[in-house]
Amino acid sequence: MTPITKRIGVLGAGQLGRMLAIAGYPLGQKFGFYGLNHDEPSALLGHMHVQSDDTQSLAKLVEFADVITFESENTDVELVRQIAQTTPVYPGEKSLYMSQHRGREKGLFTQLNIPCAPYQLVDSLESLHQAVDKIGLPAVLKTTTEGYDGKGQFVLRDATQVDQAWLEIGGRELILEGFVDFQRELSIIAVRNAHNEHVYYPLVQNVHHQGILRYSVAPARKVSDAVQKQAEQYMLSLLDELDHVGVLTLELFETAQGLVANEMAPRVHNSGHWTIEGANTSQFENHVRAICGLPLGDTSPRQPLAAMVNIIGQIGPVHEVLKQPNMSLHLYDKAERAGRKLGHITVLADSEEALFDSMKTLSAFLPQG
Repeated sequence: MTPITKRIGVLGAGQLGRMLAIAGYPLGQKFGFYGLNHDEPSALLGHMHVQSDDTQSLAKLVEFADVITFESENTDVELVRQIAQTTPVYPGEKSLYMSQHRGREKGLFTQLNIPCAPYQLVDSLESLHQAVDKIGLPAVLKTTTEGYDGKGQFVLRDATQVDQAWLEIGGRELILEGFVDFQRELSIIAVRNAHNEHVYYPLVQNVHHQGILRYSVAPARKVSDAVQKQAEQYMLSLLDELDHVGVLTLELFETAQGLVANEMAPRVHNSGHWTIEGANTSQFENHVRAICGLPLGDTSPRQPLAAMVNIIGQIGPVHEVLKQPNMSLHLYDKAERAGRKLGHITVLADSEEALFDSMKTLSAFLPQG
């Protein structure tokens, strides 16, 4: 054990926990994971505690850990509340509670004067019709909890679709959000530690296909200093209001009127994977630093441009990636399955032309057309 070593327990054992451990071990940290089975991506990178092994597996993780963190905003709030009575959990209960319900999240944005889409909660077909009359169309109907990568969503473009939308995802609380006329999708990642130090990564541009993030470009092109500062001010408000410790991600729409908040995630984020090779300190290392009370690392890019391409569904021709001097391959030890994130590729470049020339060689990993 070194003077800065802590035993970090992670609720979850997927690829995010895996990358946290890979970033944390050079700092002398130790890791334990609480997951569903021994085949999960993090299973071989620390003390694995499997839910089905025995009823005490979670207690054993908590006993092991000096600090606890989590992979998903869908983590049980009550579970975190109980653990926090004996062991620090970062980010804290409030960050988790607010971010796992889209209605509470939108209410927080409104409270902090962070622009977001008009919205209304609905819990019946009748209230959905009323919300459509109030907000107008087009609009996006979403489940208030869970749902990711486009799941649990229905785009309403015409009033004749309302009954169909309720039939497909209704029967539970939903949120209707007015459609935002945006130019592109951006995200910003910030980090705060318990000493109230804040650092920010540059805004990145994200491209989705069928609701799944396919690639990010960092920094986003043609972002003015004023827009970057606006995003950082949104994040500062959120970090301080939540007393957040760790990484916080905010997804944004860039519109003609400015930045509009979409969703936040109280964790390391897919759109920040480029930071492993592309920034002086990765989002994963900075999350570890933050929750362990260590000084935060420099977030500036190492090269002028980077891109992160997700590997979705099938592994694909990764041998070709390994031949490229400016590319790095990350595989998550996950079985192939349609729509599943299996890994990612980082591309570094000195110019926009060089970046997109490299991206052309990755056409097999990107949606056609």
